[in-house]
Amino acid sequence: MSSEHGPSFAQALMAGAVAGTAVDTALFPLDTMKTRLQAKGGFWTNGGFKGVYSGLSSAVIGSAPGAAAFFVTYEHLKRTVGARLPGEERAPLVHMIAASGGEIAACFVRVPTEVVKQRMQTGQYTSVPAAASEILKRDGPRGFYRGYAMTIFREIPFTCIQFPLYERMKLLWGAHKGRKVNPGEAAICGSLAGGFAAAVTTPLDVIKTRIMLSNKRGAAAGILITARTVIAQEGAGRLFAGLGPRVMWISIGGSIFLGAYEMVKNLLVDGSVTPEA
Repeated sequence: MSSEHGPSFAQALMAGAVAGTAVDTALFPLDTMKTRLQAKGGFWTNGGFKGVYSGLSSAVIGSAPGAAAFFVTYEHLKRTVGARLPGEERAPLVHMIAASGGEIAACFVRVPTEVVKQRMQTGQYTSVPAAASEILKRDGPRGFYRGYAMTIFREIPFTCIQFPLYERMKLLWGAHKGRKVNPGEAAICGSLAGGFAAAVTTPLDVIKTRIMLSNKRGAAAGILITARTVIAQEGAGRLFAGLGPRVMWISIGGSIFLGAYEMVKNLLVDGSVTPEA
């Protein structure tokens, strides 16, 4: 019997951890290509097709706890905020609030590993210990949170597009079928919602990548200054660098991420991959 209140803390934790690890390991080469396209100097200057798995270990370290933090927070807020804001017309707002809270929690865990990963993807370092040691030496613990504000600035618009769209698509598909969507159908909804949100927020992702890769301190790494510098030096078109790999990565990733999450959640909550109607 499906729970009317959604998964428990432990169930959301486990399902999120599995989903995050699955997507980050499966699609890491696309993420590397996207990062190199967005970095200053472009794709070939930053390594081309060589070493596309550089930084994988850092990504894996952050995958499970980051995704788990997101879904635990998302499910909790969706339940509690939904109780305060009932009604189908308020559902998109509930999903925006829940997803935004989830991203803030996830980024606190994920950003340090993201900083290390992107430095390795662009050839600045060849190992996680070397990258972590140099970042700590240069900037102290705060160095691991370089780009945190920008990551949140990117993720909240992204998630405010993706999750209401994802939840709405699931609802409409389920209504059409006369039952809850299964993990495969949820995966398709996640792919479409994620791809659209990825395309719209690509400029924010470019700015985030530049800030994380910068060794400069203070205002030089600010959001507005970084955006102006990219436009002035390289043209406005550079704000859409990596659009193709980003949309492809997040479309496929959204399918794996949300499909895997729904599958594991159903197994834990209902004891079956296919939820009951």
